[in-house]
Amino acid sequence: MSHAAVTDAKPASTLRGASLPSWSPYAIAGGSILLGIAISLIGGLDSKIQWGLIAALLYVLGTYVIAARVEGRRQAKDHVATSLVWVAFIVAVVPLVSLIWVTVVRGIKVLDVYFLTHSMGVVADTEPGGGIYHAIIGSLEQVGLATLIGAPIGVLTAIYLVEYGRGNLAKAVTFFVDVMTGIPSIVAGLFILSIMLEFKMQPFGFAGSLALAILMMPVVVRSTEEMLKLVPNELREASLALGVPKWRTILKVVLPTSIGGITTGVMLAVARIAGETAPVLLLVFGNPFINNNPFEGAQASLPLYIYQQFSNSAGSGAAYDRAWAASLALIAFVMILNLGARAIARWKAPKTGR
Repeated sequence: MSHAAVTDAKPASTLRGASLPSWSPYAIAGGSILLGIAISLIGGLDSKIQWGLIAALLYVLGTYVIAARVEGRRQAKDHVATSLVWVAFIVAVVPLVSLIWVTVVRGIKVLDVYFLTHSMGVVADTEPGGGIYHAIIGSLEQVGLATLIGAPIGVLTAIYLVEYGRGNLAKAVTFFVDVMTGIPSIVAGLFILSIMLEFKMQPFGFAGSLALAILMMPVVVRSTEEMLKLVPNELREASLALGVPKWRTILKVVLPTSIGGITTGVMLAVARIAGETAPVLLLVFGNPFINNNPFEGAQASLPLYIYQQFSNSAGSGAAYDRAWAASLALIAFVMILNLGARAIARWKAPKTGR
């Protein structure tokens, strides 16, 4: 027999060892759920949260044991890391889905055209009827004014820190932005309230906008600053090499490149302040009637309306239903803002195709 024939007769070698099939994670997850339920029932555990945590722990342990026996310990560690990511994802998503589901189920009872187009007026909190029209107007005006104040200041501050900021002033601004990011909303409300008391002013909508703008600015600064840092320096250098002034480079090159991220950051800040209750309670005070003027008189807002319906309901089912319906409307309001921001960001983003 020739050498070539002997060579051909040898089995082909491979560097790949045994591996788990693609369906194994689903099988391990299913087995972990069943085993977790069985253990919970035997142990007398009634909470479904406990069932889920036991199943998640069994899934991670089962993944490691099975993968270690089939693929070895090194690959088993990789599978465990992947399983931990999935468990963390599910742990984060389940409360969110549960919250949205409960809000939709309980809020849809009274959420209709009448509810959206009428105010509380002379309707008592314990009586059926009424709506959130006055609260919608108040929220739109207060959040809109806060955005008009906070967004430009935040964006300009971020531009200064990234493009111009050097030395002690930039460090001081960065420090105070970090401090403002963590302050409670009630502190911003107390700050504006102290000014109002100094000038003997009555509650009005614009006062709440000022407090919301204070809460909004550090979020806008931080998000815009990170987006501006992602713009490649080569774009700035190319523009400056052509003799374009720095301010025009920022306006025509840097900002259009990062407009998508900046818009998203602004919308995140708007979503944060849209649900604030404490500063509005201190400064706007609430009003069951329609007040279209944010610069005079007390005004309502959706978060304050929800709080008042829960706190003043005295066990009334109608008030609870209105509170859940207003919560659903507030979630829809924030969702529409985010969808609009994504649409604007996609529309204004620089075109990458030729």
